[in-house]
Amino acid sequence: MNTIASKILTHKKTLLITMIVLIFALATFLRLDFLVSVNHKVSHDTVNYDIMVRQLLEDGIYAYKNTEPNAQVTPGYPLFMAAVYKMVDYQNNDPFPYIRYIQVGISLVTLGLIYSTARKLAGQTVSMIVLLICSVYPPFIWSNGAVLTETLACFFLMLYIRLQLSAFDKKTRTLALLSGAAMGLLVLTRPEFLILIAPVYVFYFFWKKNFKLTLKLLLFTCIGTGIVLSPWVIRNMVTLNEVVIASTQVNPFHAGTYPDKNYDDGLVDRQGKTQMEVAKERLKVGFTEHTWTFVKWYTVGKLKYIYSNMYFGSGHNPIYTVLPSPLGSLLHMGLVYFCPLALIGAIRKWRKPLTLLTLILVVMTVTRLAFVPEYRYNYTTMPLIIMLDTIIGVAMIRWFWNKYVKASHSQKGAVIYDGSTDPS
Repeated sequence: MNTIASKILTHKKTLLITMIVLIFALATFLRLDFLVSVNHKVSHDTVNYDIMVRQLLEDGIYAYKNTEPNAQVTPGYPLFMAAVYKMVDYQNNDPFPYIRYIQVGISLVTLGLIYSTARKLAGQTVSMIVLLICSVYPPFIWSNGAVLTETLACFFLMLYIRLQLSAFDKKTRTLALLSGAAMGLLVLTRPEFLILIAPVYVFYFFWKKNFKLTLKLLLFTCIGTGIVLSPWVIRNMVTLNEVVIASTQVNPFHAGTYPDKNYDDGLVDRQGKTQMEVAKERLKVGFTEHTWTFVKWYTVGKLKYIYSNMYFGSGHNPIYTVLPSPLGSLLHMGLVYFCPLALIGAIRKWRKPLTLLTLILVVMTVTRLAFVPEYRYNYTTMPLIIMLDTIIGVAMIRWFWNKYVKASHSQKGAVIYDGSTDPS
């Protein structure tokens, strides 16, 4: 019996490994085929990054859209670009194709982190479904052609989540320190994620009701984050004579105050005012004199902009249809529309690791309502949505199967005898 059980277990492991290899092979093929099959467009932001990186390498000046040092953008992605530029001799070779191929590698590692996270949260079946969906979800392929922060930021986000879950599980200083370091790298790539540390540990305290343990893990997470961010903060103190932890860019916040992106609505006089001054005045006038318009814009209006369409990267031609049309769009909308139900299902029993995904998704969505809405903003939340949808979807199917299908079969197979008839 032990031999038979051992053989069955071996066959299952072999089948599992084969399936994982095949899914990763599919994911790799789609990403590489995409890079070589289309003409990649270069976005306005990419052009500015390119100018910035060349200025950094040639003049030693770190500045975005300027020739004087500034902290308009965090240095994570520009330094990544600069490393590739130096590696490929950018003055004689176009660095963009190399960046795109490296991003393919990063996206495949991210797939591994997503699979590992899903498996830790919900087991093998769910993790395989999540891996398959993420391998063919179009934006996760198209993003590799964009010389922008999305691919790198998604990698650091999933690395942080995986390490934070392990820190919660093992409760060690080392894992908390590493999760903090991952958060630091994430913030250097996309600064808005810095807000996550506080709500994550507030959740952990209410989950475990252990103040001393929560404080210990929080302390080492903050130390890890601080170590990674410290060179950037020190640079800003020395060069700019001010303490800048993330970035000084105000435009996304300012641009977010224009309902439906009508930048010429004439709501306030912008003459001689900074973007922050204009933004504050617009919010004051908007919420007092045009209350319904601004309330609608800062809720359903921006949510629609953020989640109603897939992120296409920088754009490309011809369109690379990962899935036969319109399956890609249907997949995206199915994931988005099922998500509210998945969130409700996830928080019904919130004292569990899955709530971390729910918390991060909700906090980041609410945070992004403060800024100009773009389809780019749904990119880093989609791995969380895919995991939540799959976990709750599979749980619902299992519940239905056990309650109705399995129970029905059991009743049909039962022998009913009430003793009213003599069986002899």
